[in-house]
Amino acid sequence: MANNAMRILEEIKSSDLIENRVQLLTQLAQLDTQENPDVPSFVQSLTTLWEDTTCLDVSQCLLNKAILPVASKYLALNRLDCSQYFLAFGIKVSQWCAKHLYMSVMSMEESQEEEHSNIFFQLLLDYLRFSALSFTAIGKICFTSDEASAVTVHKFVLEQLNLTKEVILNAKKVESFSSEIFKAVQGVIDSIVRLCKDFSPTVNQCVNETKTNGSVGTARMEEGNTACNLVSIITLGIKSLSELGMLAARDGGNLVTILNTSWKGVITLLQIDKQALASTVDVGEIILKLLSLIKESLRFAAEAWSCSLKENITAAEAKRVFLPVKFYLINAVKVVALFPTQASMVFKDIAHCILMISAFKVSLSQQTHGKYASEVMTDLLEKTTVDLLSALLNAGEITQECRLTLLDSLFVDEQCFPAQVCNKQSHDSQTKSSLVDILSLSVESATSARGLLLARVVLFQSVMRYSSELEEDAKLAVTRKLQWLLDMLTEEEVYTSVLSSQLPMADGSGKTIIWESMFSALLLSLKTFMIILSTSPAWEELETLLLKNLLHPHFLCWQIVMELWCFWVRHATEDMRANMIDKLCVFMISMSTSDTPLCPESVLRRTAKSICFLLTHSPKSLTAQVYKNISTESRSESAPDAYLALLLEGFPLNFLPDRMKNDAKKQVVTDFFHFIENFSVKPSNSSRYSVQGAPVFALSACLGILKTSIPEIDSKTLKFAVALIQKLRNSKDETIRDRYTEILSETLSIISRSEQLYTCQEMDNVITELQRLFISETGNSDHLHKSKPSLALFLSGLSKYEMSETETCPKSQAVWELYHMLLKKRHWALVHHAVTAFGYFCARTSCSELWRFVPDDATLAFDIASGKEAKTERFMSELKMFLEKEQALLSITPSQEELELLSKEGTKVKATVQKLLEGRKQQRSMEVEKQSNKRRKLPEGICRGVELLQKGMKRINEGLSEMSSDESKDFQKSLLNQFSCLEDLVSHLVSLAASE
Repeated sequence: MANNAMRILEEIKSSDLIENRVQLLTQLAQLDTQENPDVPSFVQSLTTLWEDTTCLDVSQCLLNKAILPVASKYLALNRLDCSQYFLAFGIKVSQWCAKHLYMSVMSMEESQEEEHSNIFFQLLLDYLRFSALSFTAIGKICFTSDEASAVTVHKFVLEQLNLTKEVILNAKKVESFSSEIFKAVQGVIDSIVRLCKDFSPTVNQCVNETKTNGSVGTARMEEGNTACNLVSIITLGIKSLSELGMLAARDGGNLVTILNTSWKGVITLLQIDKQALASTVDVGEIILKLLSLIKESLRFAAEAWSCSLKENITAAEAKRVFLPVKFYLINAVKVVALFPTQASMVFKDIAHCILMISAFKVSLSQQTHGKYASEVMTDLLEKTTVDLLSALLNAGEITQECRLTLLDSLFVDEQCFPAQVCNKQSHDSQTKSSLVDILSLSVESATSARGLLLARVVLFQSVMRYSSELEEDAKLAVTRKLQWLLDMLTEEEVYTSVLSSQLPMADGSGKTIIWESMFSALLLSLKTFMIILSTSPAWEELETLLLKNLLHPHFLCWQIVMELWCFWVRHATEDMRANMIDKLCVFMISMSTSDTPLCPESVLRRTAKSICFLLTHSPKSLTAQVYKNISTESRSESAPDAYLALLLEGFPLNFLPDRMKNDAKKQVVTDFFHFIENFSVKPSNSSRYSVQGAPVFALSACLGILKTSIPEIDSKTLKFAVALIQKLRNSKDETIRDRYTEILSETLSIISRSEQLYTCQEMDNVITELQRLFISETGNSDHLHKSKPSLALFLSGLSKYEMSETETCPKSQAVWELYHMLLKKRHWALVHHAVTAFGYFCARTSCSELWRFVPDDATLAFDIASGKEAKTERFMSELKMFLEKEQALLSITPSQEELELLSKEGTKVKATVQKLLEGRKQQRSMEVEKQSNKRRKLPEGICRGVELLQKGMKRINEGLSEMSSDESKDFQKSLLNQFSCLEDLVSHLVSLAASE
């Protein structure tokens, strides 16, 4: 048999006919390989037989195709002495196949080449299978002592990878063979990876021994060279497989098998010896390739979906886009986790990619047609995106400074947004193509893109939500960015979205996606982060943040901070809560020495507001503790003012034990009576508070908190009201008048909550004095503007007040005139107060002639379209509609359709307001350009004329009060109405003169 094999081989060499050679090779393939004594020489001859010249016709392909079965048969012997010859054979065949593949693809359109192409692609398929088997056989051979063999293997691997690359580029052009060829290519890739894994123990051993023994001796030098050669092969595999992965991704994700095999192979090879590969593999480039695939997939989807805004993006379509993105992300996470130091060199690109994913999610969630797509994106990508960031933050090789720099690049401070860029981005974000534009932003331009603010906030929310997987240093770095979050929430485009938008989120089980308001999602993430930090050294950082922002000026930030405070209080130990409350009380008392409790924006009032919010949502025992610390019995002189501030902010008295609550109520009532009894004697120093009239404010607040009347309040209160009104009318000092007006408002509020007072005889004097103050003393109405809501509240309680309903009754006329004054006011808030009060009065009064309470020119009586025609019938109709709406708001839960309609109307109103604001802003900027930089000064004549008008108004007012009662009622009413209009005009002129 051995002689037959060699004889046939010699005949093949000596034959000039291709057909004859093919027949002889077929016979050779049928012989038993075990009886051939000179296998190495035989394999070497097969390499010689392979024609590597340009293939001109099908005969050469037939000859080469006949060689492969013979080579495969001898390859299966796994002969160590034949490995070099098979490597040489593979190198030669790979080079020939690559050249022939290029020629075949170029000539496929010629019909006469169809048979030739088919034969070649069958040959190519056979060789790819042979190549995969070659790697398996080579993997069983050790090359540690033979540098030449390692170099040959390197050459062999290189040629196989080059051929594989060409096959991937061109195989799709041959549909009849593409599926089989792709399967064979996958086998080659798998074999290359297995071969490099077989080298792994050798590489590790050589590297470790070289480190341990240095470079002493020839053997050690050879081991070092061998290790370098093997590392070079692995490096080649990593680089080439990453390129194959990029090629497979170009075809829209159709080459899923090749894509998956290539990138998994890259990760496998990178894990062989991180230390040895760190200096030879450009890890940053691999990461950038994966990031580019992610961004390219998102950009492609954005362009496609922006062209079909009216069609809903289906979940299946979204999965086709986001599943490959998840695959790229997962591989990027693995590479970053393996080589964090090298990954930190491209941290800006990593941050940019993560931000683009967040921006894509935000955009989809805000579009109706992107609902399902945003759910799929959340399910597939949210956690993996955070994992990519966490892989870098958790790395022990990364310094804390580097972590903070990475987070700074993601969560950019406001000063990084140039004004001109801000305006442009804000405008661009409103266009339909904004998402495509955002995904096209470079790393540098994305940093200053204001349109990405919301995307950064949503990303930070996700980071906090999954922060349980962060290491301690990473938790500390993230905690230090919480102040950034609060700062960003003050931006209009952010906090409006947080309050109005919804986000898809994974539920507690992680299996279902639910839609949650952005505000709720943010709060949930913050609370989750608090729990995670509770056992971390970063907790002190969080405590500092909560303390610093206890009095945050922005309403949304304050609400969030207080929610976190309440969450902490509910779960803290009793001792921790008590200690914290004591410190807050001490701080508030210290503030009461410099701040007035009547100023809502003072530090004292803001602190009291925070404490009251905290107490309302905390265990009731804390309320008693605060009361003990800050009660009027305290030794601190400033404690009463602090207590007043608490009452004004709604201190939860009902949370106190009954005995303590009764004592608190009794103390407030005692202070009140002490004040009103001494008011006529020493009104400025009649209580222990530093603020004049503080007991009145305290009692009014107390009644509002308790929601019940206090029987102890008697007719003394009415007498005090009369004395107060008289002092207010007679006082000339503007500051005193303002304070008396504030005290009057609270007094009227007290009376309105004490029904028993409306049946007292002293009520007549109160009504008469109020009529003189608000109607007769119209020249002083500027001081009374803030007290009119309390007046409306007072008038609503007159349903129990007995009136004769005759024109000759002074008290009835006084009530009518007071109602006339309120119902004529055009300010929307005063209209609401007046109509609500009148409706309450109408529903409970025994009066039958209610038309007397309504003036002819009541605000609700005017025609909305013209604004001129007024009818009583229209007033009653509008009143009925108003009361029905008020009742509906209290008793009926709105449907989903009503909420959606309200949301649409709100969006339209917001757009209209924004348009008006932009128009006003442009108009103002034009006016500013025209005006001089100096402040305008009105001519002396105008100022003097306005002053004379004021004096004239005063004289007219005095004349009205002296008017004879003989004059007809109609004439007096007409004169008062005209005077009221003139008074408004003069007041407007005075304000204009003052502003200039």
